[in-house]
Amino acid sequence: MTRDEGRRDVVLVVDDAPESLAMLDDLLSEAGFTALVAVSGAAALSLVKEITPDLILLDAVMPGMDGFETCRALKRESRAAHVPVIFMTGLTETEHIVAGFSAGGVDYVTKPVRREELLARMRTHLGNARIASSARAALDASGRFLLAVDGAGDILWSTPQARRLLEEALGEPVLPAEIRAWLTATRRADGPATMEIALPGRPECRLSVVRAGEGSETLLRLSMTEAASADALLRQRFALTAREAEVLLWVARGKSSRDVGAILGLSPRTVDKHLEQIYAKLGVENRASAAAVAVTTLNAAS
Repeated sequence: MTRDEGRRDVVLVVDDAPESLAMLDDLLSEAGFTALVAVSGAAALSLVKEITPDLILLDAVMPGMDGFETCRALKRESRAAHVPVIFMTGLTETEHIVAGFSAGGVDYVTKPVRREELLARMRTHLGNARIASSARAALDASGRFLLAVDGAGDILWSTPQARRLLEEALGEPVLPAEIRAWLTATRRADGPATMEIALPGRPECRLSVVRAGEGSETLLRLSMTEAASADALLRQRFALTAREAEVLLWVARGKSSRDVGAILGLSPRTVDKHLEQIYAKLGVENRASAAAVAVTTLNAAS
């Protein structure tokens, strides 16, 4: 999905101090950003379920859920997983800075905030995030479901479809212990890794190593066996495109256009455009009929 021309970047500010919120709101508005405000970690998590910001400014010291815990929780949310987080805090010890990066932050600025420096850092990270997002979208559109993990097996980044498949198979985009153990064993093996492993309880979903990169990063491909792939079955049966098959599959599972858009990274309007093509190919007139045809087809094949 392309970024709307002229759209103001949305920045979520998470801070429990009213004076900080007021200062940052004025600064961001003057600089041409749209500011959203949350006074706690819990409020920020609720907000990102409804709106995806382009960048998050996060205070590390807050009552209840602190900034580090909040950042880790945000990174587990599909909508916020790839949103850059900049910590803003009076904590200046090395251990706190390390904790911020370990939690998923991309930068760490100390209070009192220097206005021009903060804006320069924000613009740099927004630009980097757009480049990374475009790369993930291009890989996704080409049908490559990829993810990268660190030495501990924690996910560093993933294409949208890979994340969707992980969430569908595992309930959350986190690799289980048996997959992490397989990764460790694979890294220790001599020569290129050609092994595959199935996700627990989902033998049709398989992970394979694409490249063991520099340092501890490993690039993985997530795929489904063709015979077991519902997407593939719908594509073949009704001559659908890959995207149309995905839309139809989620509609058959009872998802609204808004939900399908959130899952696949599309706007609801784009989902409806795909549905128009799907109706024509299936010879039906509405969503309910299309879902019924898809469910019947999938049940007959199972």
